[in-house]
Amino acid sequence: MFFTYLRRELRRRRKAALVVASGLALGIALVIIVSSVSSGMSKAQDKVLQSLYGLGTDMTVTKAAAAPGSGTERPRFEFDAKDDDDATQSTDRVMVQGFQTLASTTVDKVGKQDGVADAVGGLSLTVMKVDGQFKRGEFKQSPEDGAAAQGGPRGGGSGQPQGEVQGGGASFDVNSFTVYGTDVTQQDLGPLTSSKITKGRTFKATETDAEVAVVDAAYAKEKKLAVDKTVTISGTKYTIVGVSTADSGDAAANVYVPLKQAQTLADSKDKITTVYVKAAGSQAIDTVKAAIQKNITGTTVTTSADLADTVSGSLSTASDLASSVGKWLSIAVLVAAFLVAGLLTSSAVSRRVREFGTLKALGWKSGRVTRQVVGEALVNGLMGGVLGIAVGLAGAYAVTAISPTLTAQLGSSGGGGGMGGGGPMGGGGPGRQTAAKTLDIALTAPVSLTTILTAVALAVAGGLIAGAFGGWRASRLRPADALRRVA
Repeated sequence: MFFTYLRRELRRRRKAALVVASGLALGIALVIIVSSVSSGMSKAQDKVLQSLYGLGTDMTVTKAAAAPGSGTERPRFEFDAKDDDDATQSTDRVMVQGFQTLASTTVDKVGKQDGVADAVGGLSLTVMKVDGQFKRGEFKQSPEDGAAAQGGPRGGGSGQPQGEVQGGGASFDVNSFTVYGTDVTQQDLGPLTSSKITKGRTFKATETDAEVAVVDAAYAKEKKLAVDKTVTISGTKYTIVGVSTADSGDAAANVYVPLKQAQTLADSKDKITTVYVKAAGSQAIDTVKAAIQKNITGTTVTTSADLADTVSGSLSTASDLASSVGKWLSIAVLVAAFLVAGLLTSSAVSRRVREFGTLKALGWKSGRVTRQVVGEALVNGLMGGVLGIAVGLAGAYAVTAISPTLTAQLGSSGGGGGMGGGGPMGGGGPGRQTAAKTLDIALTAPVSLTTILTAVALAVAGGLIAGAFGGWRASRLRPADALRRVA
């Protein structure tokens, strides 16, 4: 009887039911779209941070920034004087990014702090290679001297040939690329984890001091490098064992080599530039940061949250809009939809006074009438939920399909230990090198199962709220009022 009456009433009042369902659908669809866009913004920012630190890294430890100008040396290049004009001169210089290093023992000290799950060190280098050749100029005699050579008068009184040196000079090409020394025994942490090996293989744990390398795909394409070929760094040839592709499209370094090899190249034995730290849990990050700063002097700790605060550009602007304006707008629309649904249901009950009064006169209890009204409102809410989910999914798909590419610019954080400056590439580690660049991020609007379940819950809540309005109004009706209207 309940469902029969429910189906009949919804069919008879389908226009009113459609209005209520549409109002709820609008609010639910907006919530889905805003939630999916916010989730996409969060993933985009995570991708930016992952490109700086690597997967699973919660914070980095670097040497505290030195005073401006102290301990900084300019790169010097020396060339030999050669008699052979066609000889190519080539020299390179391997420099530690940021010119500041920590002792390798710092990794063990950090790893012993409470709340640290794992810690690994790395050495970030910049290689500046200069090659080219000097060309001697050619002495060209003046026309007068040519005539004198044929018996004519000389063009000068000094007795020396007159003319000028033409041509000659120097042509040199400067090539700069980055090298990252990774601990091959612990490859689950650090910048290399933000890339996937797409050709060849990664390092073996036994290759702690082997002359092998993994190169970034973009750099390999530019320099025409491939697996089993070699890349030369400061006169040492490294066999390429793998090619990696960065998840974010921007790798932390151009070339990766074992840590000991990087230390040898830079003449920095037992030195590192960065310690990558993974906390035991997200709740322990602030505690671990405080412990490291207190117990290990002369260091700067930068967390993912610190770096996230430096993200600017259109990505940051869109994220702020999605998290503030979008959130409050969706809440306002949802509240308005609930109120409109409740008022429309209550108004519909007012127009059905004679109907409900007659039913009560025939023996229906107030509770049964109330349940009938709540049931109708609940069905309206579920219909609004289905419609809202469909519209929300379509909106999220549209955002993913037509959204423009956003830019993320990363500036230096407050205590980055020279982040954004101090070295040729702008910092003391791979993360800092990337921080000086602008990343292009494609915005997506993923819809999770949690968002769908939230939409269903909102649909049920909207139906119950509307039913509560109408049920309260129906429960107050008296049979005598209905019979009086019938007369």
